Amino acid sequence: MKTKIDKLRELIRYHERKYYIDAQPEISDASFDAFMRELEELEKAHPEFMSPDSPTQRVGGGAALGSRMPHRNPMLSLDNSYDEAELREFAERVGRGLGGAPVEYVTELKIDGLGVSLLYENGILVRGTTRGDGEFGEDVTANLRTIHAIPLRLVGGAAAGEGQALALREPGKGGDINDIPPVLEVRGEVFIPKHRLDVVNAQREAAGELPFANPRNAAAGSVRMLDASITASRPLDIFVYTLNYAEGFEFAKQTEALETMKTLGFKCNPHTERHDSLEGVIAYYQRWLAKREEIPYDVDGIVVKVNSIAQQEQLGATSKQPRWATSYKFPAHQAITRIEKIGVQVGRTGVLTPVALLKPVKLAGATITNATLHNEQELSTKDVRIGDTVVLERAGDVIPKIAAVLKERRTGDEVVFNFPDQCPTCGTPVKRSETEVAVRCVNAACVAQLKRRIAHWASRDALAIEGLGPARITQLVDTQMVCDVADLYTLKEDEVCRLERMGQASAKSLIRQIERSKAAPPEKVLIGFGILHVGGHAAEQLISHFSSINALSRASLEELETLYKIGPRIAGTVVAFFAQNQPLLQKLKAIGFHCFEETAARRSDLLVATDSFFSGKTFVVTGSLQGITRADASAQIKARGGKVTSSVTGKTDYLIAGESPGSKYDKARELGTQILAADEFFEKLGVAAE
Repeated sequence: MKTKIDKLRELIRYHERKYYIDAQPEISDASFDAFMRELEELEKAHPEFMSPDSPTQRVGGGAALGSRMPHRNPMLSLDNSYDEAELREFAERVGRGLGGAPVEYVTELKIDGLGVSLLYENGILVRGTTRGDGEFGEDVTANLRTIHAIPLRLVGGAAAGEGQALALREPGKGGDINDIPPVLEVRGEVFIPKHRLDVVNAQREAAGELPFANPRNAAAGSVRMLDASITASRPLDIFVYTLNYAEGFEFAKQTEALETMKTLGFKCNPHTERHDSLEGVIAYYQRWLAKREEIPYDVDGIVVKVNSIAQQEQLGATSKQPRWATSYKFPAHQAITRIEKIGVQVGRTGVLTPVALLKPVKLAGATITNATLHNEQELSTKDVRIGDTVVLERAGDVIPKIAAVLKERRTGDEVVFNFPDQCPTCGTPVKRSETEVAVRCVNAACVAQLKRRIAHWASRDALAIEGLGPARITQLVDTQMVCDVADLYTLKEDEVCRLERMGQASAKSLIRQIERSKAAPPEKVLIGFGILHVGGHAAEQLISHFSSINALSRASLEELETLYKIGPRIAGTVVAFFAQNQPLLQKLKAIGFHCFEETAARRSDLLVATDSFFSGKTFVVTGSLQGITRADASAQIKARGGKVTSSVTGKTDYLIAGESPGSKYDKARELGTQILAADEFFEKLGVAAE
């Protein structure tokens, strides 16, 4: 029976690849579905043969978002070139860095989506993370498994635990032997095709949420869903563009690495080209700029890379970007429209922002109806008036802004907008400061501020409460069911059901999402508070030092000011927030928020205690560790300040040896490297072995 199940899985994987990657389906959807149903029935009848890389296991249960994980190598951003002169400057820098040696370039379309990293061990997908801040990414493995263009198991090579090469064969055809690296990491861009955005937005509108403005936002939001089954319903796709690491394998050129990734079963962009000169790169750019609107996915330019891996290593990188690559951006999309009205929005911190309400215009695939004017000073400096004809631009094809006012088209009927002296929502006199541009409503009870605070609390960067969009928040606040974020956690399903366009299933889902958010890590809750000047990086710095919201709330101004990258401005707003919001904090504690539990602080203390062992040392992990993958083990070591390499050398401090450690164990003994057994390693981590 196991042989039958394995053959059926191989057949399904083959047809998945033909459909989702090669775009050359060989059987009907009905036939494919019949194969899947047969496999599901066999696995149900024989659970002892279940495998995590089975095609039936693309959507699992449990929370889809995990913890922050360190990248093996930083996911650097690219430098940008905006015109031909800047591109030639890039080429000149490359030439100088290589001493005038000949250079080959590789070009590819720059997909406007969400960057992710995929880690495979013995050919099986074990980890998928977002780019994050470049150093750390968010674990979104469960969600990425739902994307059919991402192989759960690579084609050919060693299967999990078998340690031998498998033949790369298509059903009924011959093939060559292709080994798969024991550890392999690739990087790619997840996206949603332009024509599928309407499907996603229809789902959001049915749930009372605002539609996504563009495919990029839709892709990013879909990958970071808390419920993997919702992600599975989204038409996500991926192009893989970098083979970041392949244990035991070396490549001379980027083009070789791309071909290897295709052979292993990854989907790479078919429009990648090699060029012997910069003139070929420029011709490639011009060709795709002319066909920009025909491309079925969002592209905001091209990526130019030095092809030779040796030359890439010779050129190196700065702390932010590689010196051997650049993006050559397409010009921003522009359109001409008219300002029909100017309104004012009140933000969560009380800042009043003028917004131009526009005659609807199509721009870069989206219908634009408004654009921010930023602040009172910019409104005055640009002399923007109601009735003006303006040039609208989407920077990076994302954020609409007014690039210019066509004053020569004025008729004399245009009206100067007078910035209000009172909050347009609550009528409270606004406050103008001599030290900042912002004009503020200082009424903390302002309903507009409350709605924005709740929206921020529920946002992706904070507590990520699915289904709590602007329309739903307006209902909850206007009916006085919610007067602060803590009130969200007192909502009852039968009460929510009575809201307009809210059925039983939607109400149940919303309550479940709200309840889940109580387990959010302390840094996410801190972001959710919306403290002035405290963004994601500052929140992580604060929590990494104080370990819990409780400890942070007791910190003095002096303590905070001395922290790295915090300083007096952030310290002042943090101290003021906790002094002014004790009633809210007490309500959240009573509700049962995990971030207030002292166990979180004790766990952090444990990590600090073990840091002294790992910090500054070099480790190699080999063999099977019960209850933890090698990727997880490496992440734990890196999180404690250690370094993980793939081979044992004279510089290796410790070898972590699990079951069947292989040749690395022998090499460590030969060199006299200290060896830690699995149970010793778990003891150093401060966790129990399973």
